[in-house]
Order: sequence, then C-alpha cells, then structure tokens
Amino acid sequence: MTKADLVIRGGKVVSPDSVVEASVAIKDGKILAVGADEAMPEAIDTLDASGMHVLPGAIDVHVHFRDPGYPHKEDFASGTAAAAFGGVTTVFDMPNTIPPVGTPELLAAKHKMAAEKAHVDFGLYALLGEDTIQHAPELAKTAIGFKLYMGNTFGAIPSPDTGAMLEAFEVVAPTGKRVSLHAETNEIMVRRELRMREVGRIDPLAHIASRPAVVAIEAVCRAAILAEWTGARIHILHISSAEELRPLAEAKARGVDITGETCPQYLFLSTDDYARFGGVIRVNPPVREKRNQEPLFAALADGTVDMVATDHAPHSVEEKTRNDIWTVDCGFPGVETQMPMMLTEVAAGRYSISDYVRWSAANPAKIWGLYPRKGVIQAGTDADIAVVDLNRQWTIDDAKLQSLSRITPFHGQRVTGLPIHTLVRGRFVMKDRTLMPGTRGWGRSVHAIQQMPPASPKNTDNTMAAILQGRTSSNREHAA
Repeated sequence: MTKADLVIRGGKVVSPDSVVEASVAIKDGKILAVGADEAMPEAIDTLDASGMHVLPGAIDVHVHFRDPGYPHKEDFASGTAAAAFGGVTTVFDMPNTIPPVGTPELLAAKHKMAAEKAHVDFGLYALLGEDTIQHAPELAKTAIGFKLYMGNTFGAIPSPDTGAMLEAFEVVAPTGKRVSLHAETNEIMVRRELRMREVGRIDPLAHIASRPAVVAIEAVCRAAILAEWTGARIHILHISSAEELRPLAEAKARGVDITGETCPQYLFLSTDDYARFGGVIRVNPPVREKRNQEPLFAALADGTVDMVATDHAPHSVEEKTRNDIWTVDCGFPGVETQMPMMLTEVAAGRYSISDYVRWSAANPAKIWGLYPRKGVIQAGTDADIAVVDLNRQWTIDDAKLQSLSRITPFHGQRVTGLPIHTLVRGRFVMKDRTLMPGTRGWGRSVHAIQQMPPASPKNTDNTMAAILQGRTSSNREHAA
C-alpha cells in the first residue's frame, strides 16, 4: 500500500450532507483516502484530531488584501496569514488596488507578486469597467472572474453606466467567467450623500441614510435583467438587506445564472451597534437594521443566498476613527473571524456544521468551477483542511489578529469554535495556532484548475460587437 505523508486520525469529517468519524490520509498534497483508521496506510507523520472536526478549508470569494498600493493597510502575506488562522484555504482578491487590475499586464504582475507572498491559495479578480471592456477576453484567461462596481466604494473606481454595463456583460458572457457585482446604484447614493453633507450630517448613521436598501434592490434587478439578456453569469456581493432577496430569488426562478453571498457583519451587527462603534462600523453596503438578520439566515438555509464571504477590507486605526463619517475609510478585517463567528451559531443550534461547510466551502467551489478539486474532503481532492475545535470558547481580540489592520467591530465578541490547524494542499500553514515557517509563497493561483461550465451567451446578434460588425459589412456592401 502507498505510504502517506500524513494521516489525520480520529476526527469527525464534515461534508455538506454528513458528519462521520474517520481518518484522512494525505499524499503529495492530495487526499489519498478517507475512512476507518485501521484502513489507513502507513504514514510518515500523524495528527491526532480526537475531539475535533475536520472541515474542508473555507473559500472566501471576497477579500481586499490591498496589495499593491496600500502597504500600511495590508499586503498579501499578512492577509493570507490571517486567512490561515481563520481556517480559510483559498481567497479571491479584489482588483481595487493601485493601480486597479484592468489590463493583462497588471493582472500578470499581481499574480507574480501574490505567488511570492501567499500562505494560502488564491484567485485574482480583474476589473470590469467602462475603460477595460476591450481587455476582458484576454483577462478572462487568468482571472478567477470579474469585478464590476455599480456603486462607489473605496478606491473611487468609476461606475460604468448601464450601456457600458450591458456591453461588458456581452463581452464576458462568451468566456463563461462570472462577474461579481458591487450592487448599489451610484446615482442615488451620490445625490443623497451630497444633500446630507449640505445640511451638516457627519454622524455615523448618515452613512446608512445615504445608502438605503433601495440602492441595492434596484441594482440587483437591473443586473439580473442584463444578465438574463446576455447570458452572463453574475454574483451579487455582500447582500445586506432582506429586500434584495426577492429580486435574487425571482431571477433564479427565471433561470438567470445568478448567485449571492452575505457576510458576518450583516448577520451579526445592526444599526443598534453604530453608537458603540462609530466609524469603525462603516462599510459598503452599510450594516442595516436588525430586522434584516433573520431573513438573511433564512435565505442561506433555503439556498436563495449561496455562500458566506467576508469582504475583508482593512484600514489603519486612524483611518477608521475620524470624527467626520464621510472621511472614514469603509470596511474592516473579517477573513480571520468569519469561521469562529459562524461556528458560534452552530454551537447555538441555529444551523448544522454541514450547513456551514456547504456555505463556506462546497458552494463557493462549485459556483467558481473549483469543485471537486476544492471544497470537499474525499479521495483525489486537494488536501485543503481546517481542523477545528467546535467547543473552544474564546474572545476575539483585535490586537492578536494577523492582519496589519487591528480594528474591527468584532473586538470583544465571545465566540465558540476555533481553527487549530490549517492545511493547504497537504501542508500545514497554521499548526497549533502558529504560522508555520517557510509557507510564505506556498499559495498558488487557482485559475489553472478552474473549470467553469460551457458558456451560454444570448442575443448575440444584438451585441455591440455584432451591431458594429453589421454596420461595417453594410458599408462594404454599399461601397461595392
């Protein structure tokens, strides 16, 4: 029998459908076998996971590691170290860096940088904007997907108008890659913020007043219609309100290839927390009223919302504690605390550990074309594993986070559940709550293993390219 590199013994292996007591054998970065301990091969090393649960590593499809451009906020090394401590084995990083990742050359440079620093595996988004549409076919070859900003947020990325957005969807649809959307309508937010500034509103609640749920409702509806027309695949980022769920569910029912995520800040924080946290809680979309929390949990349970992500978005303490809310940078770290916060609700009985694995690993892997290489623990898959103590009670302490940014609204939160070991492709990157030496640069881009289903572009005779080609052909015929 083949000798294993490592056998994880005595844990409870979790899938979206079951929890079984089993051992896991790993060889050459892949899972060799899952089953009874006595059936495991001889191994060079073993790990006693008695009393712990063995989860597929989480896949966070929404992080901002600020690299290149903002070294005081975060870089790929510190961000992926935070991911490892949070049981996250794959991250997808956003393109609003300096410069924004909108050309093949910039994407290639970022891949090189990330590969030199990453402790965990990664995918990189390419920017889909009015001035990058022409690069989309080439970007699609190595980007995990595209990011389109329908509304303004950190980095001041210009929001394309609806005409440009339609053309962008037309160009991306044939590639089969998914477009992740910051789905807030820019014109409403700009107008409301301007009016509030005029009357001197600088308090934290002015931020949410400038971005009511209708900005997301309208944006989701508009994006779904354009995706339905073009056949583009889209993903709604950071769903924050109950009202967004209806257009999301209706689009799914019509057959639109649309998926969605929510984040811990929308499940566990509310406007009740603004007085306590001030500008620290500022994020786009904003943390909303408490009444939104239960519908969001229910949408995860019934599949309307597909996954949990974090929108990890670090800033310095000074940038988060200014007195004028309009000058406070939006976002805060979350990649390290997502799993413990979600597991706390497992301990409380709100949902099962299998539900959590579905939302954090299996569904992201399936939706982004990485399954079954990632997102599941079974023979032949990448050995991306989080070994978790579901009973460990502890308190989140900003000062102990791996992120360079150590200011979050989760500070002081009592949680139950903690990743003790994290393995990426069979190698410990975090063991016994310690970052393993020599793992910087171990992370690889997952674009090479991504296999999206065949593309299904629609209305191709009405695309901008088809119209312009038709005009050119018509002109040639007229000249002849």
